[in-house]
Amino acid sequence: MPLPPWISDLPALDLLLSVAETGSVGRAARAHGITQPSASARLARLERRLGVPLLVRTRRGSLLTPAGETVVAWSRTVIDAAQNLADGVLTLRADRQARLRISASLTVAEYLLPTWLLTLRRIHPELGISADVANSHGVVEAVRSGAVDVGFVESPDIPPDLGARLVGDDRLALVVAADYPLAAHAWRALRPTDLADQPLLLREPGSGTRDTFLNAVECAFGFAPSLPHAISLGSTTTILSTVRAGGGIGVVSSRAAAPAVAAGELVELRVEGLPLTRPLHALWLGRSPTALATELLAIAAAPATRR
Repeated sequence: MPLPPWISDLPALDLLLSVAETGSVGRAARAHGITQPSASARLARLERRLGVPLLVRTRRGSLLTPAGETVVAWSRTVIDAAQNLADGVLTLRADRQARLRISASLTVAEYLLPTWLLTLRRIHPELGISADVANSHGVVEAVRSGAVDVGFVESPDIPPDLGARLVGDDRLALVVAADYPLAAHAWRALRPTDLADQPLLLREPGSGTRDTFLNAVECAFGFAPSLPHAISLGSTTTILSTVRAGGGIGVVSSRAAAPAVAAGELVELRVEGLPLTRPLHALWLGRSPTALATELLAIAAAPATRR
């Protein structure tokens, strides 16, 4: 059944609601940004279309007739539905034009971010996403400069000028090749001092993995040891390749080492009193993240996507 013509006059119905709320055509007109004569003309046209009187004008204002009160009650549902429709269409338009810019440190980018983004794309199929990979210090600078909407870091130090939220954690693993001398003693826990004279394969300065490990060593020693045989390498892949070749003890995310450890290619060492669990934080510039970034943070913090 086709809708009656007056149902298209939603502005007049909305105006009638304002009259009911304010008790005056003049006040309702001001709320809608129109003149009182224009408001009166719209309401009179609505009365003619409906075929029932809606208002009684008095010296003290405008009163709803019984029919007017009934129409107002029904109109609230119609106006609310129209507003929901308008908001929904705006959201769809925004989604089609939306962009989310992300920067993530290596562990997050390789092992966590892909699942998070797949979940987000199911919600927003038209969403444009750009994601850059950098070490934690690089992520911080990208967020601070406004180049990205949200960043994810593994660093233990969070800049006070940025907004931050914990989204998960990660554990570092100390791994050696299966034929490396220390691998034969993996059944027992090493002491932190046992690491001092070992070739330690660390990520480059600015990496959250490096910072976490050095902080843990300093905590265990009570001071910052020199670690004269430490080697800086630019990627987790390079560290693992060097470890396989017998080049020393690799310090990497346990997520990165897990496949090789499970296959028996690498052996994970245990070290007493060395805190190797680190938090994973989302960072943003300003008081709060953008709406899309907020959705991504909720996905990242969900138990099913933090593995």
